[in-house]
Amino acid sequence: MLTYIDPVYRPPSEADSLILQVTIGCSYNRCSFCAMYRSKRYEERSIEEIKADIDYAAKEYPNIKRVFLADGDALNLNSNTLVEILDYLRTSFPNLERVSSYAMPKNLLQKSVEELKMLREKGLKMLYIGIESGSDLILRKVTKGANTKGIIEGCKKAKDADIIISCMLILGLGGKKYSTLHAIESAKIINIIEPDYLAALTLYLDDSIKDEFCSKFEEQFEMLSDQDVLEELKVMVQNINNKRKIIFRVNHASNPYPLKALLPDEKEELLRKIDTLLKSPELYRPRFLRGF
Repeated sequence: MLTYIDPVYRPPSEADSLILQVTIGCSYNRCSFCAMYRSKRYEERSIEEIKADIDYAAKEYPNIKRVFLADGDALNLNSNTLVEILDYLRTSFPNLERVSSYAMPKNLLQKSVEELKMLREKGLKMLYIGIESGSDLILRKVTKGANTKGIIEGCKKAKDADIIISCMLILGLGGKKYSTLHAIESAKIINIIEPDYLAALTLYLDDSIKDEFCSKFEEQFEMLSDQDVLEELKVMVQNINNKRKIIFRVNHASNPYPLKALLPDEKEELLRKIDTLLKSPELYRPRFLRGF
């Protein structure tokens, strides 16, 4: 049986992947908006434990094509350890096409482009990177542990290594006061990075972290309504002026309504859809059906 220390998370697009837990939790674990790994202490699983899980999966699911390395901080592992894992995966699954993981900006900054290229050659083809906001002010207020300069540099390193990057933004992260700032500055950083994929989620504060979030924000925080979220999304899309194609998804279960577009080709069509939704709140997902 595969070994998991719950809870385990993965991106929506990894629904059909083998989830291989190589680290437990998150080595930073201080983002005030994130409760995902608060119940865990960060640990790195032994290579023997990881290989035992791979052996089991190879026996039970020999045709695996994709593997996602969990938890939130797999790229924090030493590069030599990651190479050993990737080599073992490639030997164990003859049909393996892609290995992916989450990556924090600090993970990317800690590794050289040469290391990242080596990991890419071994099969680590895609990274999911939480940008959250393009505003340094908001990043400080939510104790992200990264600034825009570091985020841009980290993403550039991954792209220089020919790794596919999927970046995430959180709608509503600046509250009502900083909504326009958040939208415009987030668009600016996307224009610089031009990721392969971009996802926008909507802020949800678990009850266990609400007080901490508001305390660290250091001023009154007012959550956005569904209407506000769509207005913020509209400003963000209006200001994204990428030349390289980006697959944009706003279809996470937290969002008021699922949307998607290929930017820049479908930008105007997306804006028209947002305008339609702003006039038709009855189309929004009921909150009890959201992935909160």
